[in-house]
Amino acid sequence: MASMSRLARTPLSILDLAPIKDGRTISESFHETLDLAQHAEQGGYKRYWLAEHHNLASVASAATAVLIGHVAGGTSTIRVGAGGIMLPNHAPLVIAEQFGTLESLYPGRIDLGLGRAPGTDHPTIRALRRELRNGDNFPELVAELRGYFAAPKPGQAVKAIPGAGLNVPIWLLGSSGFGAQLAGDLGLPFAFAAHFAPADLFSALEIYRHYFQPSEVLDRPYVMVGVPVLAADTNEEAERLSTTEYVAVLRLIRGQLAPLSPPVDSVKGLANDFEHAAIASKRAAAILGDRKTVADKLEAFLEKTGADELILTCNPYEHSARLRSYEIVAELKREAESAVHLQSAMAQ
Repeated sequence: MASMSRLARTPLSILDLAPIKDGRTISESFHETLDLAQHAEQGGYKRYWLAEHHNLASVASAATAVLIGHVAGGTSTIRVGAGGIMLPNHAPLVIAEQFGTLESLYPGRIDLGLGRAPGTDHPTIRALRRELRNGDNFPELVAELRGYFAAPKPGQAVKAIPGAGLNVPIWLLGSSGFGAQLAGDLGLPFAFAAHFAPADLFSALEIYRHYFQPSEVLDRPYVMVGVPVLAADTNEEAERLSTTEYVAVLRLIRGQLAPLSPPVDSVKGLANDFEHAAIASKRAAAILGDRKTVADKLEAFLEKTGADELILTCNPYEHSARLRSYEIVAELKREAESAVHLQSAMAQ
């Protein structure tokens, strides 16, 4: 029933990796990122997040804070942030200064999502001068960073300028139970990466909600779930467009990283049985299809997860197809909201 529509009352956001495409330049990737963010703002999306990855041939968002500034400067109301910054790659003071600068330039619009994974391979970890400690000091790094955003204490020797005393919302990101429990213990909002690690989604949500402690930030748990959604005008077109992502995951499994390639007519025979199963597992949360298919699957996903917000990923090769997918989802949400309002008015 329309009155029970979870889609109508659930905020939707976008996660972008500034995809690099075969035959296109990185400058074009950045132009498309800003164009998508501007469309997202017009479409009613709540946040536009960019993620830190390094040495990936298909991802241009390595200098994440710089790109966040580019997007925030080209928009006016949508929240812009990191989904996320891989904190062990950085000195917390530097991140506090970067995001303090962004918050000072774009007050009330900046989010800081934090992850503990490196977002890259071992040679690049060494090039980043990251300590090879597997993120086991992540809780201490988070505490240090939050300290820099707090009001300075008397005699505090090191301050984040800018950053100190600014209200930059911090999220913890995760693809396992570790981040879920830490977010719960600290009373922070939690974002789960079901767009690439769907197997642990429900256990992580249970852990977060179980361990959640009310804080000055939240009085109740708040979960955002990352989910791949590719909407098109027909199911067949959505399936065809999704072959770009299929091939990208196949290359990832094989260690053959490359820019995104155009869709193919069929993926039959591209992968062996083991690879095909691995791709299906990685994309188990993916939603694709026409308007009705996507609307029904979004409602079902929200019903199963109880997510407070969804952050959508969508990476077809053609920019126009990506814009169209997010446009369809925005239309579906508006239609769900209108149906709820109409039914509410009729019931009065």
